[in-house]
Amino acid sequence: MARHATARLDEIDALSDEAFRYRPVRHHLGITSFGVTAWVGAAEGDPIINEYDEDSEPAEELFVVVSGRAEFELGSETVEATPGTLVYTAPGTLRTAVAREPGTTILVVDGTPGKAYDATGWELWAPLRPLYDEGEYAELNARLRDLIAANPQYPMLVYNLACSESLSGHTADAIEHLRRAVEASEKHRADARQDPDFDAIRDDPSFEALIGKSGGGSG
Repeated sequence: MARHATARLDEIDALSDEAFRYRPVRHHLGITSFGVTAWVGAAEGDPIINEYDEDSEPAEELFVVVSGRAEFELGSETVEATPGTLVYTAPGTLRTAVAREPGTTILVVDGTPGKAYDATGWELWAPLRPLYDEGEYAELNARLRDLIAANPQYPMLVYNLACSESLSGHTADAIEHLRRAVEASEKHRADARQDPDFDAIRDDPSFEALIGKSGGGSG
C-alpha cells in the first residue's frame, strides 16, 4: 500500500455542485480522516464558497487562498483574501466567498470537533444530484452503478442508488442495495425509516424486515 501521494491541483478534474465548481482533493488522494476540497471560481464574480447550510452538521473550516483573489463574507464582515491568506471559521459560522479575479482557487480543510470524519463520497454524488432532482432515474441508476463499481468504499452511493430504484419502481433492486448500504453503515437504517424516497416500498415485507415498520417523513 502506498504511503504517500502527490498531485497538482490542476491535474484533478473539476466537478460541478450546482453553481459551484470543485476539485475533489480528498477523494483523489484517498484521504479518510479529514475533508479537503479545492473550490474554484473560473471567472471574476463566480461564487466559490456556498452559504453555510444550517441543516448540515457544523464543522470547523480552514480556507486557504491558493490563487487569484477572493472576497469572503464572514457574518457581517467582508475580508479580501489574496494567495497565502488563511481564513478560519468556527462551527456554524455564516460565510460565503466569491472570486474577484479569474482562476481563483480556495483549498478548504474541514472536520467536526469531537467526531471522527465520515468519508461519504459526496464529491462523487454532487454532480449527479441534478438527475435526481429532475427525476431522470434511469440515467441516474446507470451512472450510480458505474460509480459504485469503481468506488465500493462509499455506502452513501449505494443508499442513493436504492433511493433512485425505489422511485423508479425497481423494488427488488432497491431493497437489495438498501441492504448493502445498511450492512456497510448502520446510519442508513435510521435514514431509511424517515426517507420519503422509500414510501413506495415501505409496506413491502422485505423492507419492513430490513428497516422496521415506520411512517414516511422528510429525509
